[in-house]
Amino acid sequence: MTRFDLAPNSRSGRVLIILHQETSSAGRVGQLLAHMGFEADIRRPVLGDPLPADLKTHAGVVVFGGPMSANDDDDGIRRETRFMEVVLKSGKPYFGICLGAQILVNHLGGRVATRDDGQVEIGWYGLEATPTGEAMMEWPSMVYQFHREGFDLPRGAELLATAEAYPNQAFRYGENAWAIQFHAELTLTMMHRWVVRGAERFSLPGAQQGRAHLEGRRIYDAALLDWLTRFMDRIFPADPPRI
Repeated sequence: MTRFDLAPNSRSGRVLIILHQETSSAGRVGQLLAHMGFEADIRRPVLGDPLPADLKTHAGVVVFGGPMSANDDDDGIRRETRFMEVVLKSGKPYFGICLGAQILVNHLGGRVATRDDGQVEIGWYGLEATPTGEAMMEWPSMVYQFHREGFDLPRGAELLATAEAYPNQAFRYGENAWAIQFHAELTLTMMHRWVVRGAERFSLPGAQQGRAHLEGRRIYDAALLDWLTRFMDRIFPADPPRI
């Protein structure tokens, strides 16, 4: 059982969790939300689940990654992108992870695309906080990635963390919307599943082999989990402002 350095059951309400595959899991983000005292409202719009008309009965939203692109001409992805307007108008906390970040970027008019040279980030890669991010909190030096596309920083957003191959790694938009390119949510079981099911991508330029994914976890994951715990505490504070 993972231990989190947070006061348990100090929050309440439902958090809307958007996943993109039938077998997808909210992983450690879901565990942290439950530990905080939230209930999960899990929906998969790409599989036909509806999205709420508003967030009056929700405490926030988390949108996870997936194998598809934010640019896909898919009804579920289009609905999620339009739903960002509901999220931002609500003032409720939003946390976008990988695809969830890219969907927010698309809504804000930014560009989501592959690199011209086809280089990817699949495995463990270095991360560097910007001055804004550094002033906010301590960040991990290595993070786990699994993506072929990156994004431009949307106009009005604050860049919080950067990296060599994909310079836009984390940002905040307004007071309540947060987005990251990397993955801190994976449990060990999830990482094993990704390494097996995603093995065909290890031949892409810049990708690391599966053994490096698991060996890197032993070295870098404790710091990544510590960061995620503190980051979630910032996104979903114990005493959120009244909207």
